[in-house]
Parts: sequence; structure tokens; C-alpha cells
Amino acid sequence: MKIPLGDFYIRSFEHSDKDSLVKYANNTNVSKNLRDRFPSPYKDSDAEEWLMFACNQNPELSFAIASNKELIGGIGIVPQEDINKYSVEIGYWLAESFWGKGIATAALSELTKYTFNNFNFNRIFASLFEGNRSSERVLQKAGFKKEATLRKAVYKREHFLDQYVYSILREECLIIK
Repeated sequence: MKIPLGDFYIRSFEHSDKDSLVKYANNTNVSKNLRDRFPSPYKDSDAEEWLMFACNQNPELSFAIASNKELIGGIGIVPQEDINKYSVEIGYWLAESFWGKGIATAALSELTKYTFNNFNFNRIFASLFEGNRSSERVLQKAGFKKEATLRKAVYKREHFLDQYVYSILREECLIIK
């Protein structure tokens, strides 16, 4: 799978992404805004484990954000279960040196469209921690709406933080196409 984003694109992960994955994921400014299951520090073994998982997904739900020469981030969806089976969580990260260039917004917008066009989900949601204003702007620019503040729901780096939930519905995505 390959979706163009101007000078960048969303594509399938490749085993050759290991070095750039370690290079860019091993950054506390990146990991501080992600769940603790995203390793920090990010080692070669973490990249190998992730790439083994991502390269063998069926259906493919996790993707690289890349330039023509290397991986610069990741984006993916996690389907929910039971009564939430028509909802999917979306998450993303981008190498710090590529922040502020509109890449995350473009990737989020395109994967949102891809998800609604290729799967039967009705709602896509994303969660972020208080203080991550850049990601909040990315979600807003991509058409997501804030639907909840979960007060002090996250424990990250020895602090309780509010967690914000943003979402977009299939019908809203069709309007902004």
C-alpha cells in the first residue's frame, strides 16, 4: 500500500526500515506523547520486534510515514471489539525533525479516508495527553472533533494527566472529502 502525501507518503513497513526506525523513535520528545508500550529508549531489538509484527499483519493496519529515502514516522489503526466493533483507534508519531511541516495532518487525513473507504467502521478516534497541543491541532485540522476529557486518566512520567479523545464519523469524513 502506498498513499502519496506530497513529498512524503504512507506505505507498508519494510524490514529495511530498522535503522531509521531506531534513529527517529529513540527520542524522548517523541515517546513522551505516546503510550508506554512504545519503548523508550528505542533499541534495535524493539525495531526488529515491531517490524516482524507490522510486516506480517493481515489485514495491514500499521503503516510507515516515509520520505523517498527513509521512514520518518508511523501511523496505524486498532479495531475495537464487542459493542465498539464499528470504532477504530488511530495513532501516529513523527520524527521530531519533521514536526511543523503538515506531514502528520496529511497522513492523518489520508489514513482516515483510506480507513473509511476500505473498512466498515463508523467512527475513528484518537487519544492524546494534555500538553500535546501540536497533536491536538493535527486532529482539528484533519476534521476530528473533541468529544471528551478524561480527567487525570493517564499516568505518564510520574504525573497524572488529562486524556483528550477526538473522533470523526464516517458521515463527517464524506462531507470534508
